[in-house]
Amino acid sequence: MALKPTIYKAKIALTDLDREVYDNVTLTVACHPSETLERMMVRIMAYCLNAQEGLELCKGLSDSDEADLWARSLDGAMSVWIDVGEPTLERVKKVSRLAPDVRVYSFNSKAPTWWDLASPELKKLPVRVFRFDWAGVQALAKTVERTMDIAVTVSEGSLFVSTAKGDCELQLECLQDG
Repeated sequence: MALKPTIYKAKIALTDLDREVYDNVTLTVACHPSETLERMMVRIMAYCLNAQEGLELCKGLSDSDEADLWARSLDGAMSVWIDVGEPTLERVKKVSRLAPDVRVYSFNSKAPTWWDLASPELKKLPVRVFRFDWAGVQALAKTVERTMDIAVTVSEGSLFVSTAKGDCELQLECLQDG
């Protein structure tokens, strides 16, 4: 019998000073059995960094043909594709043909090695690549609860996150600006 995802609910007070986005967002997130809390929280932070009309959390790990997040235009065409982690070069090439705006958010201890190996080829593609600091992501994962109230403030490459279980700061580095 297959394991079912764990469902998390997050009420987010979003203040993105860089993009002048101020919103209250409610997300229901299905955490796949093989997904870590760190990865799930990076998906939520990627949502906050890209909040816009039509942005959706997708099946991600449950369906390799879907992004972690995406947005479609009013005519149904793919407008934004967002992957979390360290996708293969083949996957990034494929999705860069499917969507005009492709973003990758890497985050774990192997992210620097992935970037060193993949960057020569990724730099040939019209994709944006970012890296979260691993220590900040680990601190963020320690604040997870099944039902969360989160305040996220984005300012100059930093995310300040406040929850009932504590506060933390995440640094976001832009590795490639597509």
